Amino acid sequence: MVRLGLVVAEFNRDVTEEMERKALEAADELGAEVVETTHVPGAYDAPLAADRLARRDDVDAVTVVGAIKSGDTDHDEVIGNAMAQGLTEVSLDRDTPVTLGVTGPGMSMDEAHARTGYGASALEGAVDLVEEL
Repeated sequence: MVRLGLVVAEFNRDVTEEMERKALEAADELGAEVVETTHVPGAYDAPLAADRLARRDDVDAVTVVGAIKSGDTDHDEVIGNAMAQGLTEVSLDRDTPVTLGVTGPGMSMDEAHARTGYGASALEGAVDLVEEL
């Protein structure tokens, strides 16, 4: 059985709660176990939480879900780039798959709601990576 850590960004919670629910449903369908879910304030905070989970002996992979919507400045781009780079570093440094189920940047809230299935897709990718590697 694949054991996973799940990181959920709470910013844009109405979207990320649904992403979390779909990720947990996917875990059940795949026979994987989410051993711990960590909620963080926003996507920018996800790399630290992913790193903590990836250090655990009972975690084979980490899935991160969140939603970064566009704003009046390019702040969403900065957050998205920093988060993606941080998660890549965690995956490589810990030799543990870290999958990205964060939508955006550059999305409207309608687009974010339409992409809540990315939580399940990212979790499925984590299971696939563990089994493949």
